Amino acid sequence: MYRNKRLKVRREDKTFLLKKTEKKLLSRWYYLMTLGRQLDNKAPNYLKQALGWSYHAPYAGHDGIQLAIGQVFDQKTDHLFPYYRDMLTVISAGLSPEEIILNGLSKKDDIASGGRHMSNHFAKPEWNIHNVSSCTGNHTLHAVGVARAMKYYGSEGVAISSQGESSTSEGYVYEAINGASNERLPVIFVFQDNGYGISVPKADQTANPRAATNFEGFKNLKIIYCNGLDVFNSMNAMTLAKKVVKEEGKPVIVHANCVRIGSHSNSDRHELYRDMNELLDVKGQDPLQKYRSRLIYNDIFTEEELNALDSKARKEISAAHKKVIRMPDPDPASIFDFVIPEPYVSEKYPNGIPDGSGDNLKLIEALNSTLKAEFRHNPNTFIWGQDIAYKEKGGIFNVTRGMQQEFGNKRVFNAPIAEDYIVGTANGMSRFDDKIRVVIEGAEFADYFWPAMEQLLEISHDYWRSNGQYVPNVTIRLASGGYIGGGLYHSQTIEGVLTSLPGIRVVYPSYADDAAGLLRTSIRSEGPTMFLEPKALYNDPAAEAPVPEDFEVPFGVARIRRAGSDLSLITYGNTTPMCMKVADQLSKEMNKEIEVIDLRSLVPLDKETVLQSVMRTNKALVVHEDKVFGGFGGELSAMINEKAFQNLDAPVRRVGATFTAVGFNRILEKAILPDIVKIKNAAIELLEY
Repeated sequence: MYRNKRLKVRREDKTFLLKKTEKKLLSRWYYLMTLGRQLDNKAPNYLKQALGWSYHAPYAGHDGIQLAIGQVFDQKTDHLFPYYRDMLTVISAGLSPEEIILNGLSKKDDIASGGRHMSNHFAKPEWNIHNVSSCTGNHTLHAVGVARAMKYYGSEGVAISSQGESSTSEGYVYEAINGASNERLPVIFVFQDNGYGISVPKADQTANPRAATNFEGFKNLKIIYCNGLDVFNSMNAMTLAKKVVKEEGKPVIVHANCVRIGSHSNSDRHELYRDMNELLDVKGQDPLQKYRSRLIYNDIFTEEELNALDSKARKEISAAHKKVIRMPDPDPASIFDFVIPEPYVSEKYPNGIPDGSGDNLKLIEALNSTLKAEFRHNPNTFIWGQDIAYKEKGGIFNVTRGMQQEFGNKRVFNAPIAEDYIVGTANGMSRFDDKIRVVIEGAEFADYFWPAMEQLLEISHDYWRSNGQYVPNVTIRLASGGYIGGGLYHSQTIEGVLTSLPGIRVVYPSYADDAAGLLRTSIRSEGPTMFLEPKALYNDPAAEAPVPEDFEVPFGVARIRRAGSDLSLITYGNTTPMCMKVADQLSKEMNKEIEVIDLRSLVPLDKETVLQSVMRTNKALVVHEDKVFGGFGGELSAMINEKAFQNLDAPVRRVGATFTAVGFNRILEKAILPDIVKIKNAAIELLEY
């Protein structure tokens, strides 16, 4: 029966019935449920004994839907994204009590993260049970990204994303469901609705009594409502959801009504906002007890048989506890392991210095030709973003022009105007296969990237958080900086923020050759790279350079653009050509030789080249387009003072933007941003110090 886009499960459609011939299966379900509940009840005791499990979100009251999720999950073909309350889900999917307790006690051998992530964040990467964030609901985007890859490669499986109903208030959940329905992706979104977001009642979250109702207007989407307390109704719903995804090629929402018998977590005192009548009522709806009573009432099991299963579960948990409690804790020395994987290493260009061959290209031409070359090199390379592939247009600046025509709309396509969606699905799609390389325009301008910062944070610590088991192979391109009269949201540069996040590389080329070489290395490397493009130089003759075929620039290798002995001028991005002009002018006017170091790579940073230069010249001027206060130059200045103070003949100076936003009027822009005159004056002051 289909009505108001709700897919209802009728009695005659039930896949699983109470029959004695299915006693083995029903026994298995009961065992999983009692095993999970005993672990759920035991978890707080570890905290009381100061043994661990400092975060625990009890699942009691979600038993029916969680059992069903785990039972329909196929370890070989599906991808599961559980949330922090999904203990029974992962037990039903196959995790053992030992694996659950290892996670709870944050032990070294915890398969989810080796103790790096919070307890109650369950995962098993080898089974495609993903380690998700503590940020509620943001894994919906990762599930959609995986589903996109599953559809592209013809996988038989589905992606299953599980969450509480309150997390559906997050904007990226809407983005995920909108994108999944638009692309018709094989995703099941499970909303486990217990009526509360910590202490916030559902009525304060949304006007609809059921969160899934908010999505009824979405095309290409089925919504199934079920009783998440009931094992059979939940099994029917999840089985039907998987059937709809596979047969109709549409995503499905399964909205499961549950109750929360316990507190939100072990740090929550729910008696402060729930009265005694409510607490007694939810205990009376206990799914485990109702399932037990139903099995006995239907003469399928005796009470003694179920007691025996309870006892068996206690023994299994006890044995797991005794084993885990003796297992090692994480080694403090391991904190620097798996921050970011080793990059692709160039054999032909180990120092990233071109050999003079190749056509003279504009910076924008170098980017375009390199993208096309890498798409030919690796057929598992994809790119998407806002406004990057429509007819003859290839982005706001035409960097991707001609790519969709050559590589098709399955590999090169437009994304919704939703930065979270662009970045989050890139994370998810790269999880499907190590061969996949994703390039995205994270936003049309760097200034618009801020909505995606939570997804960038996820990408930055996925490798570390999973203890090296998963790394997002994503290159995020951003048109950065000013000098175009763009004003707010079109002229800022944001590397000062980006370089503060461990786990991502940040590169910022100034010339066509380095743009091509760094882009090639970024795409071929494992791990995430922020690729900042100085858009004012896209077509500027000052940034043109011969670009050798298949040119490569290693990360963390600066380039001495001009040798000198009187002053080290350290720069990158839009200000590099300016610094080159200043150096040439001062050579002619003052007979002073300025060394210009083009960093190219900010993280990792070529500290050695910078320090060696300063030790030769004894003076340092750091120049960048970003604000002086809080800008990346502060790190450079601190490093020089710490490592080369004895060699300095003058204080380290910095030139950058004022501590304001970049104004639209060209007069304001000129007053705010660094230019040749400001750089030259600062250099002269240092030379004369």
